[in-house]
Amino acid sequence: MLRLPVALAALLLATAAIAQPDAEPRASAAAAPPVVLKGTEVRTIRARALQRDYEIFVSLPDSYQSQPRRRFPVLFVTDADYAFPLVRSIAQRVGNRARGLEEFILVGLSYSVGDTPEYSRRRDYTPTPNGEKTKDPSGRPPLFGEADGYRRFLSEELMPFVASTYRTDTTRSIYAGHSYGGLFGLHVLLTEPKLFSHYIIGSPSLWFDQKVMLRRERDYAQANTELKANVLMAIASYETIDKDSDDPRYNRKTDMIADLREFEQALRSRGYPGLRLSTEIIPGEDHLTVFPAIITRGLLWALPARRD
Repeated sequence: MLRLPVALAALLLATAAIAQPDAEPRASAAAAPPVVLKGTEVRTIRARALQRDYEIFVSLPDSYQSQPRRRFPVLFVTDADYAFPLVRSIAQRVGNRARGLEEFILVGLSYSVGDTPEYSRRRDYTPTPNGEKTKDPSGRPPLFGEADGYRRFLSEELMPFVASTYRTDTTRSIYAGHSYGGLFGLHVLLTEPKLFSHYIIGSPSLWFDQKVMLRRERDYAQANTELKANVLMAIASYETIDKDSDDPRYNRKTDMIADLREFEQALRSRGYPGLRLSTEIIPGEDHLTVFPAIITRGLLWALPARRD
């Protein structure tokens, strides 16, 4: 079972203690059982070429045991420490307690063991080493630009492990990522598009390295006449610049909506016969609040209930 961060468990215990100052003394936090998500697993996968270990979180559908001959589509979601419990919970509610969705295996792509989430995702989700100047909580200088090595890890090691360990429908592997995770999804789309059958791309960081992904889209178009993929791109209405507003939810430096529209228009202009592209601007959300709405729409788009 997946254990939630120890800090979260400690916070819950501390809050309860404050709310009940006259209660009998409790056992120490160290002796309390951790919070767990029922029906989940944690696996550690060695990335041999990268010489790093990665954890993946796995949640199997309710009928996995009762239908032993059935194979299930797989949803791979990045930033699993946040996204895995969120996606799992949303999936259990969509369409009146999940009846609006086809059952699927959920695989959360967590960070490299021993690295901070910030360090791991900046390195693994970005396509070039030209990242912004920033600091990592670990004190190490940040590292960027290893997206292609991480893509090969998914393609050559992690996804084959999932396919050999669980009863998966390998023709339906779905990707979901937000922000840098969205940027990485577009990197995969333009590098190895057949790796996933569906791409749920949330608020992609197209501004990265002076919009390098827009240049790579042009390079792809010059070398290819087809891009066979199902792509849903979504972004929040506040992810633009409004100089006349003092609402702090608006972006201050980067018009991500304009970047997404530019990328969308470029893809549509190519006339790829096999590309199925949908885009949406979600009202009332900003960069940090929009992902639950994106994943809800993405699940309904990629995994509608089967009509047997």
